[in-house]
Amino acid sequence: MVKHPKETIEQTWPRRSRSGRAETPVPGLLMVFSAKPVLKPIRILAEPLVLGRGAVLGGIEIDDPHMSRTHAEIALDGTRWTVRDLGSRNGTFVDGEPLPTNGQVTSESARVVRVGDTIVLLCRDLVPYHRAIVEERDGVILGPTLAAVWREIAQAAPSSEVLHLTGETGSGKELAALHFHRSGPHPDGPFVAVNCATIQPSLAERLLFGAKRGAYSGADADSEGWVQAADGGTLFLDEVGELELTVQAKLLRVVETREVMPLGATKSRKIKVRFCSATHLPLRARVASGGFREDLYFRLARPSVALPPLRDRSEELAYLIDHALAGRTPRGAAHVSLVEAALLRPWPGNVRELLLEVEDAARRAAAAGSPEVEAHHLSETAGVALYPATDPRGAPSVAGDADEEPDRAALEAALAQAGGNVARAARELGVHRTQLRRWLAKHQLKPTKDD
Repeated sequence: MVKHPKETIEQTWPRRSRSGRAETPVPGLLMVFSAKPVLKPIRILAEPLVLGRGAVLGGIEIDDPHMSRTHAEIALDGTRWTVRDLGSRNGTFVDGEPLPTNGQVTSESARVVRVGDTIVLLCRDLVPYHRAIVEERDGVILGPTLAAVWREIAQAAPSSEVLHLTGETGSGKELAALHFHRSGPHPDGPFVAVNCATIQPSLAERLLFGAKRGAYSGADADSEGWVQAADGGTLFLDEVGELELTVQAKLLRVVETREVMPLGATKSRKIKVRFCSATHLPLRARVASGGFREDLYFRLARPSVALPPLRDRSEELAYLIDHALAGRTPRGAAHVSLVEAALLRPWPGNVRELLLEVEDAARRAAAAGSPEVEAHHLSETAGVALYPATDPRGAPSVAGDADEEPDRAALEAALAQAGGNVARAARELGVHRTQLRRWLAKHQLKPTKDD
């Protein structure tokens, strides 16, 4: 039985500064899946770490029947990871690519290692995961990364009457707004969620602020607006930057005075409403372009909390997949290849996209009579990013969707920027590496690295 010295189990972690951050990063492996979702940080000390069935890692003994007794070895030298297969029966995979038997790969960008039914992430700092857990709270899967944001929201909620959320599409802004509401002084009050991007401009004022009878043709009775409906609670204005300037002016007055004037009214009404706003694009850019009022920005945008995208919360991914599959397959479980494939995709639609695509994959698996959902049940475009010709960081990427082929120059530029590494170039382009290899073969381009 392969076991590691006790000091790798009774791990000594560095002291934290007053800010809560560790004085020095602690590199190592983050185990995120071993036949089921887990979260176990495993430090790498001076000697390479050997993974194998029966090995004690992170304080637990690995009981993986598909892992060899001595399966693989992982070492870190400065910034370079080395993963070596130790003659394993079922192979060692690095970023989805199999290593030759007894072969090895050295890389700075390698991230996902699969051995048997176990997946570990190569992590340059394990401190955020020390003693951390992944839990489900109010229907939300919370790993340590998102839990830290949830704590920030809860700390702001008791004293702040406004909160602004930023985050990509599908990152959970409405759930975060609901958490702000429930953490505030009136959690039993109404929570009213409005997607400003879907409001017709001609109806915006009436829908938000209400109208008196006779205010317009067909107004046969007084109508309550969303602001009044949220009285005593919280109004969540998603994509607030999409509101027209005339409506923004009236909203500013409501936020400043806590009074609302319905359309056609001669007297304002006092309200007690907390405002939570959100955007998936920087609101400051809307202000700079003249599409959003500067004075309203300063009333709504502080305090502000940024929601991390799913690709920065990899520790949650296996749990989210497990949650999506619960009750949908005979065993209700994910095959290790599904978790591996999901970890290697950027998921531009974040949690919303992941859950929908996994549910769709479960339907394909069920139709095929498969007891588990495997990687091949995911569509090729699931979790694949959509970028303009050049992303904000200057990296070349695919214009349009994942099926639109870039030209030879774009592929050469992507490979050059990734140092010839297919996995890294595919991530930068926002496509699956299988798709990238097809394009490379068509243009007779050969990568220098395939890890």
